[in-house]
Amino acid sequence: MSRALNFNAGPAALPEAALKQAQSELLNFRGTGMSVMELSHRSKDYEAVHNAAIASLRSLLSISDDYEVLFLQGGASLQFSMVPMNLLQAGQTAYYALTGAWSEKALKEAKKVGKTEIVSSSKDNQYKNIPALDPAMVANNAAYLHITSNNTIYGTQWHKFPTGLQVPLVADMSSDILCKPLNMDQFDLIYAGAQKNLGPSGVTVVIIKKDLLTRSSDDLPTMLNYNTHVKNNSLYNTPPTFGIYLLSLVLEWIEEQGGVQAIEKINEQKAKLLYDEIDESNGFYSGHATPDSRSTMNVTFTLQSEEATKSFLSQAKEAGFVGLAGHRSVGGCRASIYNAVPLENVERLAQFMREFRKNY
Repeated sequence: MSRALNFNAGPAALPEAALKQAQSELLNFRGTGMSVMELSHRSKDYEAVHNAAIASLRSLLSISDDYEVLFLQGGASLQFSMVPMNLLQAGQTAYYALTGAWSEKALKEAKKVGKTEIVSSSKDNQYKNIPALDPAMVANNAAYLHITSNNTIYGTQWHKFPTGLQVPLVADMSSDILCKPLNMDQFDLIYAGAQKNLGPSGVTVVIIKKDLLTRSSDDLPTMLNYNTHVKNNSLYNTPPTFGIYLLSLVLEWIEEQGGVQAIEKINEQKAKLLYDEIDESNGFYSGHATPDSRSTMNVTFTLQSEEATKSFLSQAKEAGFVGLAGHRSVGGCRASIYNAVPLENVERLAQFMREFRKNY
């Protein structure tokens, strides 16, 4: 069976090596006679998987002991509520930078919890760029500043994160975590749904600075309090054990590639292939994002007409490409080139774009 040329935005491509290892262990995980899905989450066999995944993530991102690493459920969408519920205290304001649909949704949920303010936005520019953000516009007594590091729908990405802040920086990194090295000291809370760059759907990673945990009120619902999961090593209730196991295999694969630094170089190479085709097409392809804000994870573009777009997508499907249609809210085309998308697949897409343009 030939593997699809998978450019889905999420759930997205997983490393073939990780899938093959999971396949080989599916019925008999490390001599237990059971699948990981059948193990008790209280067993030593599963606990070893769980703790190894946490250790791998700490190593890859150089996460110090000042932070807790959690595996939660509910996706980034639940974090839109949990972040303000735990961090936004009475009399404070939470600041949000609007860079796309997901930051809008995060703001919408925060408004239900407490006072919010938009500190910067590129909505008037159809979210084509990451807006300038002046740290002086964030009050020193603010609860936090929230950003969305990468925007899957519009194809934009923060390349330089806000500095000079006097308040905690919170980042939704669902679609670009582990695509490049991070200075963890810049962030106080990072959350990420796994289904784009970390593993399968069903797992959400939260990395939170320990000193923020004092803000969580005991009056919060038990499952929505970060302290509940910290005290129980993310094992308060049954976690998505198979998802965490697969996530651990993805992290092992990243380590085998040479770590995040090596992954970053490949990601830059993949993105350049597609952006070069767009830029050298004399307007046949038009990128949505401004060059200074282009994402290395989601390349969004349009063609000269709706007819050309339909023909492009139709022929791409016949050629074996999957997931190239743009988000339903904006249309056009989108190639999601997360860590696990092989370089050779992107090379084939770039060649297809070149040939389609010449033959259309």
